[in-house]
Amino acid sequence: MPGYFRKIKAVCERHDVLLVLDEVMAGMGRTGQMFAYADDGILPDMVAVGKGLAAGYMPISALLISDQIHSVMAQGSGVLGNGQTHVNHPLAYAIALEVQQVIAEENLLAQVRLRGEQMRTWLTESLADLDIVGDVRGRGLFIGVEFVESRVTKAPFRGGGAYAAALKKEALERGLLIYPGSGTAQGVLGNHVLFAPPFITSEEELSQMIERFSAVVKALAH
Repeated sequence: MPGYFRKIKAVCERHDVLLVLDEVMAGMGRTGQMFAYADDGILPDMVAVGKGLAAGYMPISALLISDQIHSVMAQGSGVLGNGQTHVNHPLAYAIALEVQQVIAEENLLAQVRLRGEQMRTWLTESLADLDIVGDVRGRGLFIGVEFVESRVTKAPFRGGGAYAAALKKEALERGLLIYPGSGTAQGVLGNHVLFAPPFITSEEELSQMIERFSAVVKALAH
């Protein structure tokens, strides 16, 4: 929702509360910006990143902090009181650095934005005649398809885990891997499917993906 995070940021500042964002899935280019919050016109105090940091080639995560927080730490003990088994892992750092350099050198964020627009448009068009598809929304190549009981009422779909499992099974039989979910409304009702294809997805691959997914949804709608 436009303006949502600006309002949250204002509330945090009013009460002297740190704004900490989890961008482990949404960050590092997934939405077409290096950070998902960039489209919201805010700057968090801390942001956690992972997954896309090394594009899955190596497990690695990071916690990015503002100058203000860094300054407080530096003027205090100067020590971050944490420790993990694989902390200070030079191989992981080297891989993450190479991934980020490739993203910059090959201008992949522009590709993410282009493919994202195509994906949202093609998904909307291919599912237009299905009353159980309530919405197709997202940013860049981070897109969700929401299922509803009816487009008129927008009531959350009641398929539960069984529907999510049926979607996955039908998709596998058609050579497609999907990420379905259930309980998205109050942890009980609602179903959706999340899309997060590779940044380098071609137009042909995108078309094939949507064609197969549309066939999956239509097969279960009858």
